[in-house]
Formats: sequence, structure tokens, C-alpha cells
Amino acid sequence: MYGQEEELIRLRVSVNCATVLERLGTGWALDQSESTRRALKFRRGPGEILIVNHDGKGWFDPLSEAKGDIFSLVQHLEPALNFGQVRQRLRAVAGVAFAYPEQIAAPLREVKALPAERWAERRRLSRGSAVWRYLTKTRCLPEDVLKAAGAADVVREGPYASAWFAHRDHGGALTGIEMRGPEFRGFTADGAKTLFRFGAGLGPFSRLAIFEAPIDALSMAAFEQLRTDTIYVATTGGMGPGTVLALKQLLADLFTLPNPIVAIATDNDAPGERHAKRLTALIEDANLAWERAKPPGNAKDWNKFLQIQAGKGDDE
Repeated sequence: MYGQEEELIRLRVSVNCATVLERLGTGWALDQSESTRRALKFRRGPGEILIVNHDGKGWFDPLSEAKGDIFSLVQHLEPALNFGQVRQRLRAVAGVAFAYPEQIAAPLREVKALPAERWAERRRLSRGSAVWRYLTKTRCLPEDVLKAAGAADVVREGPYASAWFAHRDHGGALTGIEMRGPEFRGFTADGAKTLFRFGAGLGPFSRLAIFEAPIDALSMAAFEQLRTDTIYVATTGGMGPGTVLALKQLLADLFTLPNPIVAIATDNDAPGERHAKRLTALIEDANLAWERAKPPGNAKDWNKFLQIQAGKGDDE
């Protein structure tokens, strides 16, 4: 007979997390096209992903903080189980090897890290860095706004002085990253656009301001001296299904608050007006009041307005 400690050791040695998902999980399937032997990606329905790593001894959810070993994986799959029941489940798959598909047995490439992994690896925004200088000198964002954004962990430092802006869903999970620097702009290819979100207060928010770009959201927050009743969000250009869903959820929350209003703060140009028209339809469907919040003067957008105030020339 094995004692409990001996059994725990035996199970850790003889059970693969991939086998647990394959044999004990319901609906989980290996995504072969995005897996290597070092990082097996399993999917179950839209937005459900688990990664098996450490040669099958570890796992993590890239869209949350969940991670661990075989024991925590079984409890993640079946939260109602106690530890004794977890051990019973694992006994059934002890020694059962996971059959690696031939195409990933000897991978020729490494899977790119998922957005949440890449975000976790980047340095937090720090005063005096190349990214800080880009945002304060080129983009004219004041230090108090950057400190607040850094504290909220909505901006991190990417390579080549690029600022990374987090897109998060309604539950707070990071879904993608907008990257913007002096010579580069883009969005994580393996991520999903939802919304960049920044609020200077603790909430609840009675006002929602919607922008096309995170830098414009931070710029208006600066102009308004970090209004504590407002959450500033950015769509990063056009709106796909993930962004529309995130907006609808925010608008539904806003509707429950006293005297809610939405500020449409898209760019002051023809594309910005088209974007504003689509936003207006969503806002009116949610039975909310709205206002058009263009930057003062003839500035193209809210960051351009900050630059004009600072006496700088045209941006790119």
C-alpha cells in the first residue's frame, strides 16, 4: 500500500496534464496548428484555452491567473471535487501516456507566446525610460496621467520605445495588446481586440468616454484632470465582434447608474465621424444619452490637441 505522500509523488511522476485534459476533461481538444511539444494548446469553445507546459507537468490559463500541476488541473476542471476525489480521478490515468501527434513530435518552430504571457514578461512603465520619454516628450502626456496608467497596469514597456496598451474583456482578462512607438504601430496577431480601459476613480462610473486610440483616451483624461466619474476606453480603430460585445456590456452597466452619459470622442475627421455614427447606434440601442466630445479648436484628435498646447508641430 502506498502512503498518501508516496501516492502524490507517484501521481506527479506518472500523469501528464495533457492526458488529464484528453481523458478527464469534457470537450477539450488539442490545437495542433498552434502547439509544440513544449507548449500544447488545448481549446474548448470560444475563449477557453489551456496551455500544457513543463513536459506535461504544468498548465496555465493564459486569460486568467489559473495555473498549477495535475492536482490543481483536475480541480480546475471539476471545482466541486475534494482532494481525495481528485486523487481518485488521477489514479485512473496514472501511467497513461499522451499520444503526441506526429506533426508536433519534433516541432520546427516555437509557438509565439500568448498576449497574457507577453504582457507579463514586459517591464512596467517607469519614469525616465525610453517609453516614458516617448509618451511625455513626443506625445506630450503629463506625468501624473502616466503614473496613474502605470499603477492601473494598462500600459507597459515594449521594445524600441514602444508603449504597449492592454485590451481587456468585461471580466478583466487581457485579450490583446496595441503597440505604439515612434516608428512602429500594431496589434498582437494572436490576440483579440476588446477594449483599452482606463479609469482614474474607484467607480462606479457614471460617464463613459470612447476613443479610437489609447493615447487619445489618456490625452482627454489629462485635459480633464483625471475625472474620477469617467472610464476612458479605446477601440483601437474599427470594431470587431469582441469590441462590440465589450461595449454593450459596459453600456448595460452604465444604464443602471444615476444620470449616465456617453462621450463619443473619436477623431475629428471623416473616418472618426463614421466611427461616431456606429457608436451612436449602439448607445441609443442601450437607451443612454450621449454627447460628441471633439477636442478644442481644429485638432484632429485629443493627442494632437495636447501637442498643439505644448507648441509641437504636426504628428505623423
